[in-house]
Amino acid sequence: MKNIFLISLFLFEICMFSQNKNVKANFNVKIKEVKGDLNKDNLTDKVVVTQDTINEKSPYKLEIFFAKPNGDFKSIVASTKIIEAQYPEGRVNYNTGNGFSDITIKKGVLIVRFELVRGYFEHKFRFQNGNFELIGFYEVYSNGQGVITTTDFNLSTGIRIEKAERYDNDEVISSTKKKIVISPLPKLQDVEPFENELY
Repeated sequence: MKNIFLISLFLFEICMFSQNKNVKANFNVKIKEVKGDLNKDNLTDKVVVTQDTINEKSPYKLEIFFAKPNGDFKSIVASTKIIEAQYPEGRVNYNTGNGFSDITIKKGVLIVRFELVRGYFEHKFRFQNGNFELIGFYEVYSNGQGVITTTDFNLSTGIRIEKAERYDNDEVISSTKKKIVISPLPKLQDVEPFENELY
């Protein structure tokens, strides 16, 4: 009897595991769409952010489409890493207060912006070398005690500037400028917020 119970339990676990593996992503809620020329071919490309609201974590997907001369669009790259899920630990758990804010296209550069509890940060991507490469990271945040820190990292040049100052009297507490060369530059589909101390 004990063996039958254990076999039944084992089969139940296998069944539940296979059901979880077969659950497909359902990115059917459009959060934002922007248009602009991203590959310098004078055609208007588009970037779409969608969300899977059925999933417990409510993850996002960012997808880039290049325009074709006939008016159609071709999917070039998609990422479910670049934007952190709305509920990283699930809906019933503590929310970090961080979150997706916006996407924009400026002069052919895609900017993905995130809000922090006391600030924000941006990743900047340009289509070059056949990929969307990270060319810039910018962050501003406050410690909640009168000090604001700004980080501006130009990955193309390798120049990373970090400055801390008081926002009540503009006193500069510290300012550093370093050269940090990253080669090859990170690709959009590989970048994950909060997983790298430099960007």
